[in-house]
Amino acid sequence: MTSILIAGDTCPIGRNQVLFQQDNGALILNDLFSEFEEADLSIVNLECPLINNESPIEKCGPNLSAPVDCVKGLKAMGIDVAGLANNHIMDHGPQGLRTTIHALEVNGIDHVGAGETLEAARKILIREVQGVRIGILALAEHEFGIAERTLPGANPLDIIDAVRNIHEHRDSFDCLIVLLHGGNEQYLYPRPGLMDACRFLVEQGANAVICQHSHCAGCMETYQGALIVYGQGNFLVDYPSTAITFHDGALICLEFNGEGDFGVRLIPYRQSDRQPGVRRMTADEEKSFMYDFTARSEAIKDESFVARQWEAFCQKNKCYYLHNLHGKPGFLRRLAGKLDLLHYLDSREVQRARLNFIRCESLCEALTTVLIREVERK
Repeated sequence: MTSILIAGDTCPIGRNQVLFQQDNGALILNDLFSEFEEADLSIVNLECPLINNESPIEKCGPNLSAPVDCVKGLKAMGIDVAGLANNHIMDHGPQGLRTTIHALEVNGIDHVGAGETLEAARKILIREVQGVRIGILALAEHEFGIAERTLPGANPLDIIDAVRNIHEHRDSFDCLIVLLHGGNEQYLYPRPGLMDACRFLVEQGANAVICQHSHCAGCMETYQGALIVYGQGNFLVDYPSTAITFHDGALICLEFNGEGDFGVRLIPYRQSDRQPGVRRMTADEEKSFMYDFTARSEAIKDESFVARQWEAFCQKNKCYYLHNLHGKPGFLRRLAGKLDLLHYLDSREVQRARLNFIRCESLCEALTTVLIREVERK
């Protein structure tokens, strides 16, 4: 059997930064260190660029980064592959991406999901482990920093292109893992559109689809013999948050037999709470975590439940979504529209937020759901 360990969002910031700058994986992983030592292949989502100098881009949300020497921690942890398809990898522009890729390559860590061009970003990484060719495809929803044909960035979630990519390279791998950076933050269930996309990727040949980005451990399902995880939780992110789920997550351990069959093991942990680093949950904590995770996983078998939960989530956050859309009608706005001066009425910050809500798949689906109910109500 080939064991593959997948860790979620990792950003060497806050109290964890100094741990990553030391050449000692046990300082970061504590009692989880042995899991990484024993894995045949370990993968992590690197949620920020590793930089020498700051060069923040204009965007919504924080510009995250960590010093280049934090790569020492990734190497000491035994990380084999860093996924770079996420909404923060381009927070410090092309130069930030380049220093990140250089640091990884110098330290013998493979990367997937971002590059100098779209062609480079969309490349499926192939790792042969114990005679099994493992393919890794990394995708990110459309936010800031998406690669274009001749521009660097993260590999976008484009289902048509992803399917073409899988079919073109099907003979190059025995098993395919898709890392999908998407979903709605702090939402414990999949949005309906995300569920459809993940299932479709399985139908096209993926053996496992692991969704990251939501900052919480959500649920999972087995679909047509493949694993889909909807939210893995943060792995190492020391960042201010009042969300009770922010510090909990689970490592995903896959065991492939080379014929597409696999077993899965979840390893719950707590990270960056009272102490920096990450630690396995206590027996009682793990029992409670797995009970809730299993209950959510059972609940999503009912499509009507998924729809109801999504509707409730959107309505709960309605003001947030509508506020970010903005644009009240009025004489001044109508006049500005006729004179092609609308862009002067809204700040660049408002315009960036509006753009993000329109193009990001998860935000757009939430906003659309809210607007449908608003139109029906009136």
